[in-house]
Amino acid sequence: MLPVMADLPPPAAGAPDELSPLDYLLHRGEAYPATRSAFLDLEILDQPADWGRLREAIDRASRVVIRMRQKVVVPPVPTTPPQWVTDPDFDLDYHLRRIALPGAGTMRQLLDLAEITLQSPLDTSRALWEALYVEGLEGGRSALLMKLSHAITDGLGGVALFQQVYDTERDAAPRPMPLVPVPRDVTGADLVRSSLQRLPESTFSAGKSLVRAAITAGRLLGQPGPAVTEAVGFANSALRVLGPPPAAPSPLLRGRSLISRTHVLELPLADLRAAAKSVGASVNDAYLAALCGGLGQYHEALGVPVEALPLAIPVSLRTGDDPASGNRFAGITIAAPLSVADPAVRIRLVREQVIARRNEPAIDVIDRIAPALGLLPDGALQLVTDRIRPPDIQASNVPGYAQETFLAGAKVERQYGLGPLPRVAMMAILISRAGTCTVTFRYDTASFTATDLLEKCLQAGFDEVVALGRPAPRPAPRRRAAGTASRSATSARRTAADKPGGASPRRARGTS
Repeated sequence: MLPVMADLPPPAAGAPDELSPLDYLLHRGEAYPATRSAFLDLEILDQPADWGRLREAIDRASRVVIRMRQKVVVPPVPTTPPQWVTDPDFDLDYHLRRIALPGAGTMRQLLDLAEITLQSPLDTSRALWEALYVEGLEGGRSALLMKLSHAITDGLGGVALFQQVYDTERDAAPRPMPLVPVPRDVTGADLVRSSLQRLPESTFSAGKSLVRAAITAGRLLGQPGPAVTEAVGFANSALRVLGPPPAAPSPLLRGRSLISRTHVLELPLADLRAAAKSVGASVNDAYLAALCGGLGQYHEALGVPVEALPLAIPVSLRTGDDPASGNRFAGITIAAPLSVADPAVRIRLVREQVIARRNEPAIDVIDRIAPALGLLPDGALQLVTDRIRPPDIQASNVPGYAQETFLAGAKVERQYGLGPLPRVAMMAILISRAGTCTVTFRYDTASFTATDLLEKCLQAGFDEVVALGRPAPRPAPRRRAAGTASRSATSARRTAADKPGGASPRRARGTS
């Protein structure tokens, strides 16, 4: 281990190592099961990975992606924001482990292992990630489970972080190993002392902010019309964003527990894209409509049909200049149309709502009020959280890598995303990678009690959407009257050949 640099001063205020208010809220949520926000990336490898190369790849990534070697240090009093500090006690062998599945090593066993891994809380005194290499998967395959705190990054940021681990060919040449980041032995008390030393500078900065605010107020008084209109518009938008959900919660999905289950299915990206194109929509619109269709069939099968339920969707606010670490997203909630039988109409209804919600001026209102929420003590923050009515369902869409990728000599065959369950009944995540879409449904078993029925209905919901992109099947040939079979037989063959053919819709393959 490198010597600890105890005399290294913390970064100046506003430096990149400060947690943003939103990141800090996500970090604080790790203390309670209902608000934990860690997510897990599960990747299926076509063969066993070379353990030495895998360990080297993760080690290299931890030296390039500095967040993988940093822990969060929180000041005992809020005189300065919490900071990411390079951990002097970082131990790669704690964060990266390996096990073997017993027996045949089925996909069900792997998903259950992923559930336990995700449910287990992260140690917030260490770097906020864990990786588990799994051997013994059926068919001679293996798997890598990578768990990260949401305080480190969001889904799209995670995709960028993982680029440091992958190769673009199976037998890639070794890459140079970067130097180990210099650790810092910094405590919360050190952060407080440093902030007090910077007090004159901070006071001057605050004074400049007050002057700018006064100038803005003067302009508002001088030309109140446009400014007031904009302020009122933002306030009304904030009420829509923070107000009651656009649909009543489902009576079937009220139960909550600490027991969850994961189900996955897959389908070609081209099929989902063709279905979306057939109605002038996006892949995301088709995905959400398929999810709504499956949930609608589940409610009908249990004799409790509902018109709609609240469904939350994260919206990325990332730009090309944003770093991979940190969170840049907002959330919108739509009334998921469960009772609409026609999948084409359902896709259009989803699309209209998503576009309207994405254009809300106050879409980032949570990010704006996060600084105030961060000042609340844990008990008060928990009370605020409990008063917010959660949606029934959350659904994410994470674009993955378009090309094939390899990890320590093994090809990544499939990638699944397991998201948190922040007081919701289900978290669904679609990942598109190298032409294949995987959809992972992680759900609370107290909300969805009919497990087998749910998984069949979800499959049916995607089947009917995928069918929109398939050519219409040819009608069965009519039975001819006796004596007419020889008439224009050549013409009949030519006509049949000219008509567009159509295979029956291929089912999206489910794995459980």
